[in-house]
Amino acid sequence: MNLNDLEPFGQDIDFGYVDRKVNSPRKFHPHLVLNTKTDSMLRALRHELQRASSFTFSVAFVPPRAIALLKQELIDFVGVGRIITSDYLGFNSPGAFAELLNLENLGIDVRIHKDTAFHPKGYVFRQPDGITAILGSSNLTESALASNHEWNLRVSAARESDLAEQFTNLLDEELFNSMPLTQKWIDDYADGYVPPTRNARVPSRTDAAEDELHTVGTITPNVMQVDALSAIATVRAAQKDRALVISATGTGKTILSALDVHAVNPQRLLFIAHREQILDRAITEFQRVLDAPRTDFGKITGNSREPDRRYVFATVQTLSQQHVLDSLHPEAFDYILIDEVHRAGAESFTRVLDHFHPEFLLGMTATPERTDGQNIFELFDYNVPYEIRLNSALELGMLAPFHYFGVADITFTEGVSTTAVTPLSQLVLAERVDHILKSIETYGQAGVSPRGLIFCSRKEEAHALSVALNLRSLRGSPLRTVALTGQDSIETRERVVDRLEAGDLDYVLTVDIFNEGVDIPSVNQVIMLRQTQSSIVFVQQLGRGLRKVAGKEYLVVIDFIGNYANNYLIPIALFGDDSLNKESLRKNLIAAEEKGVLAGLSSVRFDRIAQERVLRSLATVKLDSLQNLKTAIESVRNRVGHTPLLVDFLRFESVDPVVLATKVGNYPELLAKVKIAESELSSQQSRALTVVSKELLTAKRPHELLLLRQLLSDGHLNAAEASAVLAGAGRPSTDALVLAAMRSLTLKFNTASELKAFASDGPAIEDGEGAFRLSPVFANAYGQSPAFRTHLDDVIDTGLRIIADRYADEGPFTPGRQYSRKDASRLLNWRSNMYSTIYGYKVDSATATCPIFVTLHKSDEVSASTAYEDELLDTQTLLWYTRSRTSLATTDVTQIAENAVDIHVFSKKSDADGPGHYYLGRATARDAQETTMPGTDGKPLPVVRMRLHFDQPVQAGLFDYFHTNLTD
Repeated sequence: MNLNDLEPFGQDIDFGYVDRKVNSPRKFHPHLVLNTKTDSMLRALRHELQRASSFTFSVAFVPPRAIALLKQELIDFVGVGRIITSDYLGFNSPGAFAELLNLENLGIDVRIHKDTAFHPKGYVFRQPDGITAILGSSNLTESALASNHEWNLRVSAARESDLAEQFTNLLDEELFNSMPLTQKWIDDYADGYVPPTRNARVPSRTDAAEDELHTVGTITPNVMQVDALSAIATVRAAQKDRALVISATGTGKTILSALDVHAVNPQRLLFIAHREQILDRAITEFQRVLDAPRTDFGKITGNSREPDRRYVFATVQTLSQQHVLDSLHPEAFDYILIDEVHRAGAESFTRVLDHFHPEFLLGMTATPERTDGQNIFELFDYNVPYEIRLNSALELGMLAPFHYFGVADITFTEGVSTTAVTPLSQLVLAERVDHILKSIETYGQAGVSPRGLIFCSRKEEAHALSVALNLRSLRGSPLRTVALTGQDSIETRERVVDRLEAGDLDYVLTVDIFNEGVDIPSVNQVIMLRQTQSSIVFVQQLGRGLRKVAGKEYLVVIDFIGNYANNYLIPIALFGDDSLNKESLRKNLIAAEEKGVLAGLSSVRFDRIAQERVLRSLATVKLDSLQNLKTAIESVRNRVGHTPLLVDFLRFESVDPVVLATKVGNYPELLAKVKIAESELSSQQSRALTVVSKELLTAKRPHELLLLRQLLSDGHLNAAEASAVLAGAGRPSTDALVLAAMRSLTLKFNTASELKAFASDGPAIEDGEGAFRLSPVFANAYGQSPAFRTHLDDVIDTGLRIIADRYADEGPFTPGRQYSRKDASRLLNWRSNMYSTIYGYKVDSATATCPIFVTLHKSDEVSASTAYEDELLDTQTLLWYTRSRTSLATTDVTQIAENAVDIHVFSKKSDADGPGHYYLGRATARDAQETTMPGTDGKPLPVVRMRLHFDQPVQAGLFDYFHTNLTD
């Protein structure tokens, strides 16, 4: 190895062991690997796998869930991989070893160490120029990789170093003292396997909370049920006679309702559902909770008529028949409970609800949102005492974790993949069946018999694929599948479900009949062979496999992603992000990459082609279409019972209020545009509200809104008073900030073209030296128009909440957030909006600041003279080029190169990211030198190249977004 190759190691050694101020590439420096909010051992392993030519994991414990977290990286890995483990303490189950053996299909050598006390926790990676090892407390378990309090140290050494030699000798010894994992070894191990006894767990806070409610019958409430029961009781104490509980599938809604019935002890109960199978399960669970004899329970169904029992369970189909209703007194039941109440908009449910007059009505659902205009919330007087959605339920450990794999659907010989109109003949080609089976074998859990649901695009595909799959084998066993559609009777469906639960079937193929209302706890695979057309349906189908049951460690979700226009719905569904804001969706994708796991140690991974298809769909879709916004507004209106304000969308985590307030002039204009509510504002008032909506709501700092709120109260502010207002809110209050905020309020910051478009005064006007008062337009409108006052207060309140939630208190910019050139002008306290003159960068001498905007992947249409080869080298360094036709003598280049100005760097991957750039951080310029770049005519143009060294490393997930994981 020559000295040039050793230079990066030397720099990183100096940085890591001698002086942290040393400039280094930070690729091989020693680094503590911890599980934090933004980093994890899992991410460190993924990163090393991406740059290694070979790896060896020497670990005692390797459960299947940990393998699932690394599955995509192991699939993508093209070098030599080896895992050495053992049967130490019996921690690794036979199923874990079966999953490890399956990795041999990926070219990974798995070996069993002969030592009876094998307990290392070492991860060694070789690169062409050296070796990296991560050593410490983390075994290869999902908790140790992502959530446990662990200490690990990453160290690196050059190829010819003594440390590299020590690792080489150690790994050779490990290899010598181990033997290959084989199926025979697993079979012998399974014959005598005794699961280890787990140590008693120290009670947690949630355990204590559960203990506060005594066990009822044979049931101890879970943490959700404890909270929900208290909330429902509060509703009744307020003399309200109905309530709606929203709870994710699998969290125990039926037990919850039984516990509430036990607490109320009604004279008579009516439980309504849409399927008799649900009634039978509910009766069993109610009997356990109520500890009542079976004779107290009766059914009203097509085959049963037992209306005189104390606890009556009825299908709505039978109960809604007029002669059945006529036979029951309207006050026959003092407690009525409706399961899957989102169906209650149907005429049959409405007829039942109109007939009865209970003392209390409780509705339960996982998905109250409907697409047919029916308002479920209205049926319950908008009383929603308790709500727990999917992510919260996963976080609390109430559901089985899932590992989602987005896999590219097959590319046919013509070079195209599946689309919404792919003919059936292609969907069932042998090549596609092979692709499906190979993906199931690769991503599915090898040590567990599959019990899966396969959702297809159409009935014909389900039937044809079932036939094709039944002619194939999976891991040596013939596949057993059945197709079910809406044409099959309830009895047929129930028989098939029973066979799947009993292990007599491997997969049931369907289209949408299992989206809801069916309980198959043992489902451990959900396979999606159709485009995502609704985020609600996506979550419903995912939820089929999330119910916890003995023997199921996790759910595997394999989503075959074709060239579908609706692929953007996948991240919306997975992250529960209804903001209709592309920045928010990309941020969720970045956060998932950064941490490696979602709530409850679930994970989301895409292969490279599937990633590209999702991101391309997200880039091209118009999320904020008027129709999408109208649907979202109607949904929140249904929730609150009136036309919502902007702040309501924050409360219910719906559409980003900034999108709503800026789509057209302002929010009232949007309401009128989509024909939800007429605006009560005059044209002048509307223009004034537009100014605040488009200038202050989007300001990305609170200063303007805080001062406007004070002006609306006092009518006048001088500089000292303004500074006191900001300081009182805990915000920086320098003279420069006060002046800049006031320039925004008076619109002196804005360009002439912007002022012409506004056709309105700003909220403030100057009133002498350093003083301001509320402008007459705003003073009159705020004092005389209740509608204007309501909407202006709403914008201010909403804006302050958004800023507190999204943007950091310190510094003008928040790393990882997107900013425009106008934002940079405002937040750096420039006198005016200079967005049109920031050609990549601009030095402002008055503030001694320089924002630099970089597009890393230039369009082919960019001229040669502006096709700068900017490159994010690592999390600490950006290789950056100035504008062409410049030199070190150019004034602004000199200021940047000599760090005479504060440098702020913004970047986007490509123009597909939209006009905003992600803030990477403050930087210091280093190693500036003159060079050339080709011009449009092929002749060289002078340019200056330098390295921008960030004060703080770029966020790991953001670096991956730009660099590898979410690109290509």
